[in-house]
Amino acid sequence: MNNETRLSGLARRLADDGIISEEIAIEASKSATSQGVSLISYLCQNKLAKSNDITVAAGEEFGLPIMDFSAYNPEHIPKDIIKPELIQKNLILPLMKRGKTLFVGVSDPTNIHSIDEIKFSSGLNIDPILVEPESLKKAIENFLNATDTTSFSIGDDDEEFGDLEIAEDEEEQDVTQSEADDAPVVKYINKMLLTAIKTGASDLHFEPYEKRYRVRFRTDGVLHEVSSPPNQIAAKISARLKVMSKMDIAERRVPQDGRIKLKISKTKSIDFRVNTLPCLFGEKLVLRILDASSAQMGIDALGYEEEQKDMYMSALEQPQGMILVTGPTGSGKTVSLYTGLNILNTPERNISTAEDPVEINLEGINQCNVNNKVGLTFAEALRSFLRQDPDIIMVGEIRDLETAEISIKAAQTGHMVMSTLHTNSAPETLTRMINMGVPAFNLATSVNLIIAQRLGRRLCSNCKAIIEVPKETLLAEGFTENDLSQPFDIYRPVGCDSCNKGYKGRVGIYEVVKITSPISKIIMEGGNSIEIAEACKREGFDDLRRSSLKKVMQGVTSLEEANRVTSSH
Repeated sequence: MNNETRLSGLARRLADDGIISEEIAIEASKSATSQGVSLISYLCQNKLAKSNDITVAAGEEFGLPIMDFSAYNPEHIPKDIIKPELIQKNLILPLMKRGKTLFVGVSDPTNIHSIDEIKFSSGLNIDPILVEPESLKKAIENFLNATDTTSFSIGDDDEEFGDLEIAEDEEEQDVTQSEADDAPVVKYINKMLLTAIKTGASDLHFEPYEKRYRVRFRTDGVLHEVSSPPNQIAAKISARLKVMSKMDIAERRVPQDGRIKLKISKTKSIDFRVNTLPCLFGEKLVLRILDASSAQMGIDALGYEEEQKDMYMSALEQPQGMILVTGPTGSGKTVSLYTGLNILNTPERNISTAEDPVEINLEGINQCNVNNKVGLTFAEALRSFLRQDPDIIMVGEIRDLETAEISIKAAQTGHMVMSTLHTNSAPETLTRMINMGVPAFNLATSVNLIIAQRLGRRLCSNCKAIIEVPKETLLAEGFTENDLSQPFDIYRPVGCDSCNKGYKGRVGIYEVVKITSPISKIIMEGGNSIEIAEACKREGFDDLRRSSLKKVMQGVTSLEEANRVTSSH
C-alpha cells in the first residue's frame, strides 16, 4: 500500500498543501491513533506545523468558518450557558447565542464527543467556529479568570424550572451521584418533561440503541423524534427516571412500573405513569402523561355529535344498566369514562372504580388499583364493591367471563356499571361478550349503550387550506348524494409555527349505539356483528366511518386523517 492510499481527510489535505510532508502526515496519523488523540492535537502538541496553518487547512477540509479572536470583544461572550468546568475540560468557548443555536469556538472540529457534551449540557443546537488553538486557549483562560459563576442554563425556558420539582421525597433510594444526580442529566430530563407538557404530548419514549439514544414524543397521536442525547449517558437517564418513579435502579432485568408526580406551579401538578422494558442496549422507558384537567373538560369538548351526546347523557341518567366504551389503546376511552363519572359525581352517589392502574385521581370517587399478584383482580374488586352499598361502578376493563358475569349481575340488580373492552366497533363488542360466554339474553337486557371511539387530529385553524376533490372520489370514500347536495369545504393540512404539520390537538370520533328493541331481538336470536351493524344503521346510528366523514364536512379534520383512523371500506 503506497503513501497516497494511506492518507485521507485532514492528513491528506495538510500534505497536499505542503504544510507537512507525507512522511510526517503518515507518522503523525499513526501516533495520534495509538495515543488516542486527534491529529490536530498531536500536531499542535508536538509543534510539527504552525497552528494557524493547521486551522486554515481544517476550515477548508470541514467547511467551517474561521474566527480571528484578536478582533473579538470578550464582553460579548454569553455567560451562564455552559459550566466553567465543561469549558475547561472540552476547550470549547461559547461565542454567541441566537435563538436555540449556540455558536462556539473550537480548535479541533474532529472532537465530536466534546461538541456533543456541550450540546447536551446546554440543550441548544451547536454551530462550531474554528479558532487558532493558542488564541482559543488564552481566551478560555481569560474568560474563566474573569468569572466566578458556576451557574448552568439550558436555554430560553430555563426560568420555568423554578417551580418544577418532584412532589414526593426521592431520597429513599440509594443512588450514586453520577447515576441519578448528574446536573446536566437532571436538567435535561426536566426540560424534556416540561416540553412534553407544553406541547401537549401524551407519551414520552426514551430509547437506547447500539450507537445512539433517541427521545420521542407522541403528539396528537403520532410519534416524532425530539432529541438525541449522547449515547454515553443512557444509563444516567434511565437511573434518574427510575429514581423519580420510585423504582429499584439496581434491577435492570425485568420490567418495572412507577409513577412521577411533578409540581409545575403552586397550584398545578402533572402525573406521569412510567414503565421500563429491558432491551438489547439498555432500558427503554415510556412515560404516559396523566393530566387531571383532561377529565374535567366537559362532554361538549369531546367531539360528540349532538344526538350522540344526548344518548350518552340519557344513558348516564338511568338508575341501572351498563355503558360500554370500546376502542384500541390510546383512543380516549378513559377520558370518556371519567367525563361520565364526573357528571355522576355528586354527594348523593357512592361511586367506586377498579382500574389497572388508576390514571387520574378524582375527588369524591373511591378508586382502587387492581393487583393480580395479591389476588385483587377486577372480579374480586367488583365483589367487594357490591358489599359496599354502591350506586355506580366503573370497571377498568372486562377481560374475562368472571368479570363480565359479575358486571352484568350488578347492572341487573340496580347499579349503573361502566366499563371498557378492546374491540373495533360497537357490534363487535356485543359478539365479543357472547363469545366470552355471556348469555345473549343477559347481554340484551343489561347493556344500555355502547360507545366505540377513535381520536383524530384536528386541522390547525390558522393554516388549513381548501382543496378540490372530484365527486366520484367523494362518493367512493363514503359520502352520500345527500351529503354532496349541500355545500361544504374539504381542507388539507398545511403547517405553520403554531401547529404540528398542519394539525393541532385531537377530536373524538364516535359510534354511539343505544340498545333498542330491534337490536335486542337480533342479539337474542344469535345475530353476528354484521347483522347487528345493519340493525344499527337502520336505527340511524352513525358508525365510525360515517362520524369521521361528518368531521371532514365540518372542516374539523382532513379526509386523509379520516382514512387514517377509520376504514373507507
